[in-house]
Amino acid sequence: MPGRKLRAAAAVAGLGLLASLLAACGGAASGATGGGQSITLYSGQHVQTTDALVTEFQKATGITVHVRSDDEDVLANQIAAEGARSPADVFFTENSQALMFLQGKGLLAKVNAATLADTPAKDDSPAGDWAAISGRVSVIIYNPALISASQLPTSVMQLADPKYKGKLAIAPGETDFQPIVTAVDRAYGQAATLKWLDAVKANGSAHNYPDNETIADEVNRGGAAFGLVNQYYWYRMRAEIGVSNTKAQIAHLAPDNPGYVEDFSGAAVLKSSKHQAAAQRFLAFLVSKQGQEIIANPAKSISFEYPIDSGVTTQGGEMPWSQLQPYPMTITQLGTGTAAVALLHQAGLL
Repeated sequence: MPGRKLRAAAAVAGLGLLASLLAACGGAASGATGGGQSITLYSGQHVQTTDALVTEFQKATGITVHVRSDDEDVLANQIAAEGARSPADVFFTENSQALMFLQGKGLLAKVNAATLADTPAKDDSPAGDWAAISGRVSVIIYNPALISASQLPTSVMQLADPKYKGKLAIAPGETDFQPIVTAVDRAYGQAATLKWLDAVKANGSAHNYPDNETIADEVNRGGAAFGLVNQYYWYRMRAEIGVSNTKAQIAHLAPDNPGYVEDFSGAAVLKSSKHQAAAQRFLAFLVSKQGQEIIANPAKSISFEYPIDSGVTTQGGEMPWSQLQPYPMTITQLGTGTAAVALLHQAGLL
């Protein structure tokens, strides 16, 4: 979706162009065995996280990584259009839906078994075509000066309540919003979801923003009362502006509610890649203890996402992963996001 502030700085204009080389991609680190190899990474992940991971991978292996950053839906559609001619070797996303979309088109290579062995099978591609890298969960971000915790919705369906008109902030173009729409559709059906989306559109018409960063910023400064975002937006904002400047707080919806959604960032090697071994090595690094510790340490990656490795604990202060109580939904049920996008179009939100 256009306007994502944390990634826009790294985006490169024009289809088919590669991004400039990231910092530190010159010489190999001592003991590296890259041998002058290079790969091209299409990244829909946040720039800070991608930058930190790529820099350390290059130091460890001597393999140069050229990065093109853009919104994951833009990159997924570009890869689909490029087909076997795509210059990309690896695709790194914020959400699983873009990977499932390309998996359905037969464009992804099988992930090495050793790499998949380092990740929970339930969080990976059901077909073994991509690996989960990190997790996130949706939360309510709210400004206590505008709405008290007791006044917040406890169910995603309550976002349609007319009492929230003018208070709710929305970002329907965010790919992060698609899993929530998918969950509502699964729980209540298409007709109820469309009715809900119509009401959400009305309630959020005064605060319809391009992305979750804007929701977090607007809620924090008092421009809107509350919104639904992934948890790391609040933690990242707090790290960037300081605790004393963070007026917003976060809260969870009721356990097992369809608005309380768990989703996963993932990565895949393209079947068309001419650098399969090096690309597979990058995936192995992402799920390795070193890669997972980079994600877990906000001082290194500003990620504030949950590492997928159960042996690595996030250092960002988030509620422990084991204590989360999200709506039960499998990767297959999350699907490609296509149905959610269709519903959003039908409701006039896209």
